[in-house]
Amino acid sequence: MSDKPYDVIIVGGGPVGLSQALALTRFQKDMRVALVDRRPFSVPDDKRAFALSAGVRRVLEALGVWGALGDEATPIRAMKISDSGADDLSRPVFLSFEGDVAPGEPYAHMVPNRVLTAALLAAAEARVEFIAPAEVAGYSAEPALATLSLKDGRTLAAPLLIAADGAMSGLRQMAGIGVVSHDYRQAGVVTTIAHELPHEGTAYEHFRPAGPFASLPLSGNRSSLVWTEATAEAVRLKALPPEAAAAEIEAAMGSCLGAVRLEEPLQSFPLRLQLARSFVAPRLAIIGDAAHVIHPLAGQGLNLGLKDVAALSEAVIDALRLGLDHGAPDMLARYQASRRLDTALMAAVTDSLNRLFSNDLAPLRALRDVGLGLVDRMRPVKSALIGRAAGLDHHGPRLTRGLPL
Repeated sequence: MSDKPYDVIIVGGGPVGLSQALALTRFQKDMRVALVDRRPFSVPDDKRAFALSAGVRRVLEALGVWGALGDEATPIRAMKISDSGADDLSRPVFLSFEGDVAPGEPYAHMVPNRVLTAALLAAAEARVEFIAPAEVAGYSAEPALATLSLKDGRTLAAPLLIAADGAMSGLRQMAGIGVVSHDYRQAGVVTTIAHELPHEGTAYEHFRPAGPFASLPLSGNRSSLVWTEATAEAVRLKALPPEAAAAEIEAAMGSCLGAVRLEEPLQSFPLRLQLARSFVAPRLAIIGDAAHVIHPLAGQGLNLGLKDVAALSEAVIDALRLGLDHGAPDMLARYQASRRLDTALMAAVTDSLNRLFSNDLAPLRALRDVGLGLVDRMRPVKSALIGRAAGLDHHGPRLTRGLPL
């Protein structure tokens, strides 16, 4: 066993795990935090990008990393939502959102994964003990400490373990926590494109029979794509030459951004809904994709994970300042209570939208298009929806409201 227990051990060094480590060490002096990952810590060489809501932006501002993102944080100033059939030439816009959620504050920004990860690593490296590459072999909970066994023979201990190790979380499985899961039989096809016309900060969501097609603004005349297709169709698209794939993308977009060029090959990943049956176990809290995986159509996956970080950090630090056990059942119950409803609601909304729009039934299309048109004319409803998407909850964690811990 390590000669001195840590205060917290986090397993998983992605953006959620890094943010969790930084949040705890930034707001609690002398906290000893270990961050364990099976891969060496480095800036990823990819062009994936995340849509970060206004509430999550406030979390990153409180962590001192938002300023490091610079011009690579591209504001989403408008969203246009259209619905079309398989053979439709036009892409009529039935619902649009424009303007800021607060003066000078867009409802979301697009941030490249490499830029976000680099900023988090730079901020955390002087505060956190990185243990990598290291694979977890086992976990056990004792009355006062949790013990983490590594495959190289080392043993680490802390009053609290945090699982941020992804959808296939080994820690979640070791704790015996099951999941509720549904396979959408869809794949998310992702890439980055350059395009002829400026996006002007506008995100487009085209609902198509196989699923939504979203283009999200990046710096310059570039956009990040998340394209939902049937699994077999995703395989076909990935096999296309770059010019042919670009032509299909332009057609799917209705040429709204002009001629398109791929900046990287198409990648795909299977889509499913997955919710952990519990977000906690003895001396263990589960955050990010380890706790919940939802459909990407609303771009809320990382936002949910960073809201987990905000809620768990608040519960842990409040307990420590009161001299209480920060891995005790009541602290863990507080964290779980603060996140289960929000997560379940977002999962239900994204699941329902995907089921409603991923078809080409004429009567259903007519009904949903009328519904979108009505919402577009109801300003209070639109404001409530955009506020929800922006993560602006007056009863949410303090960090998402711009308040320090």
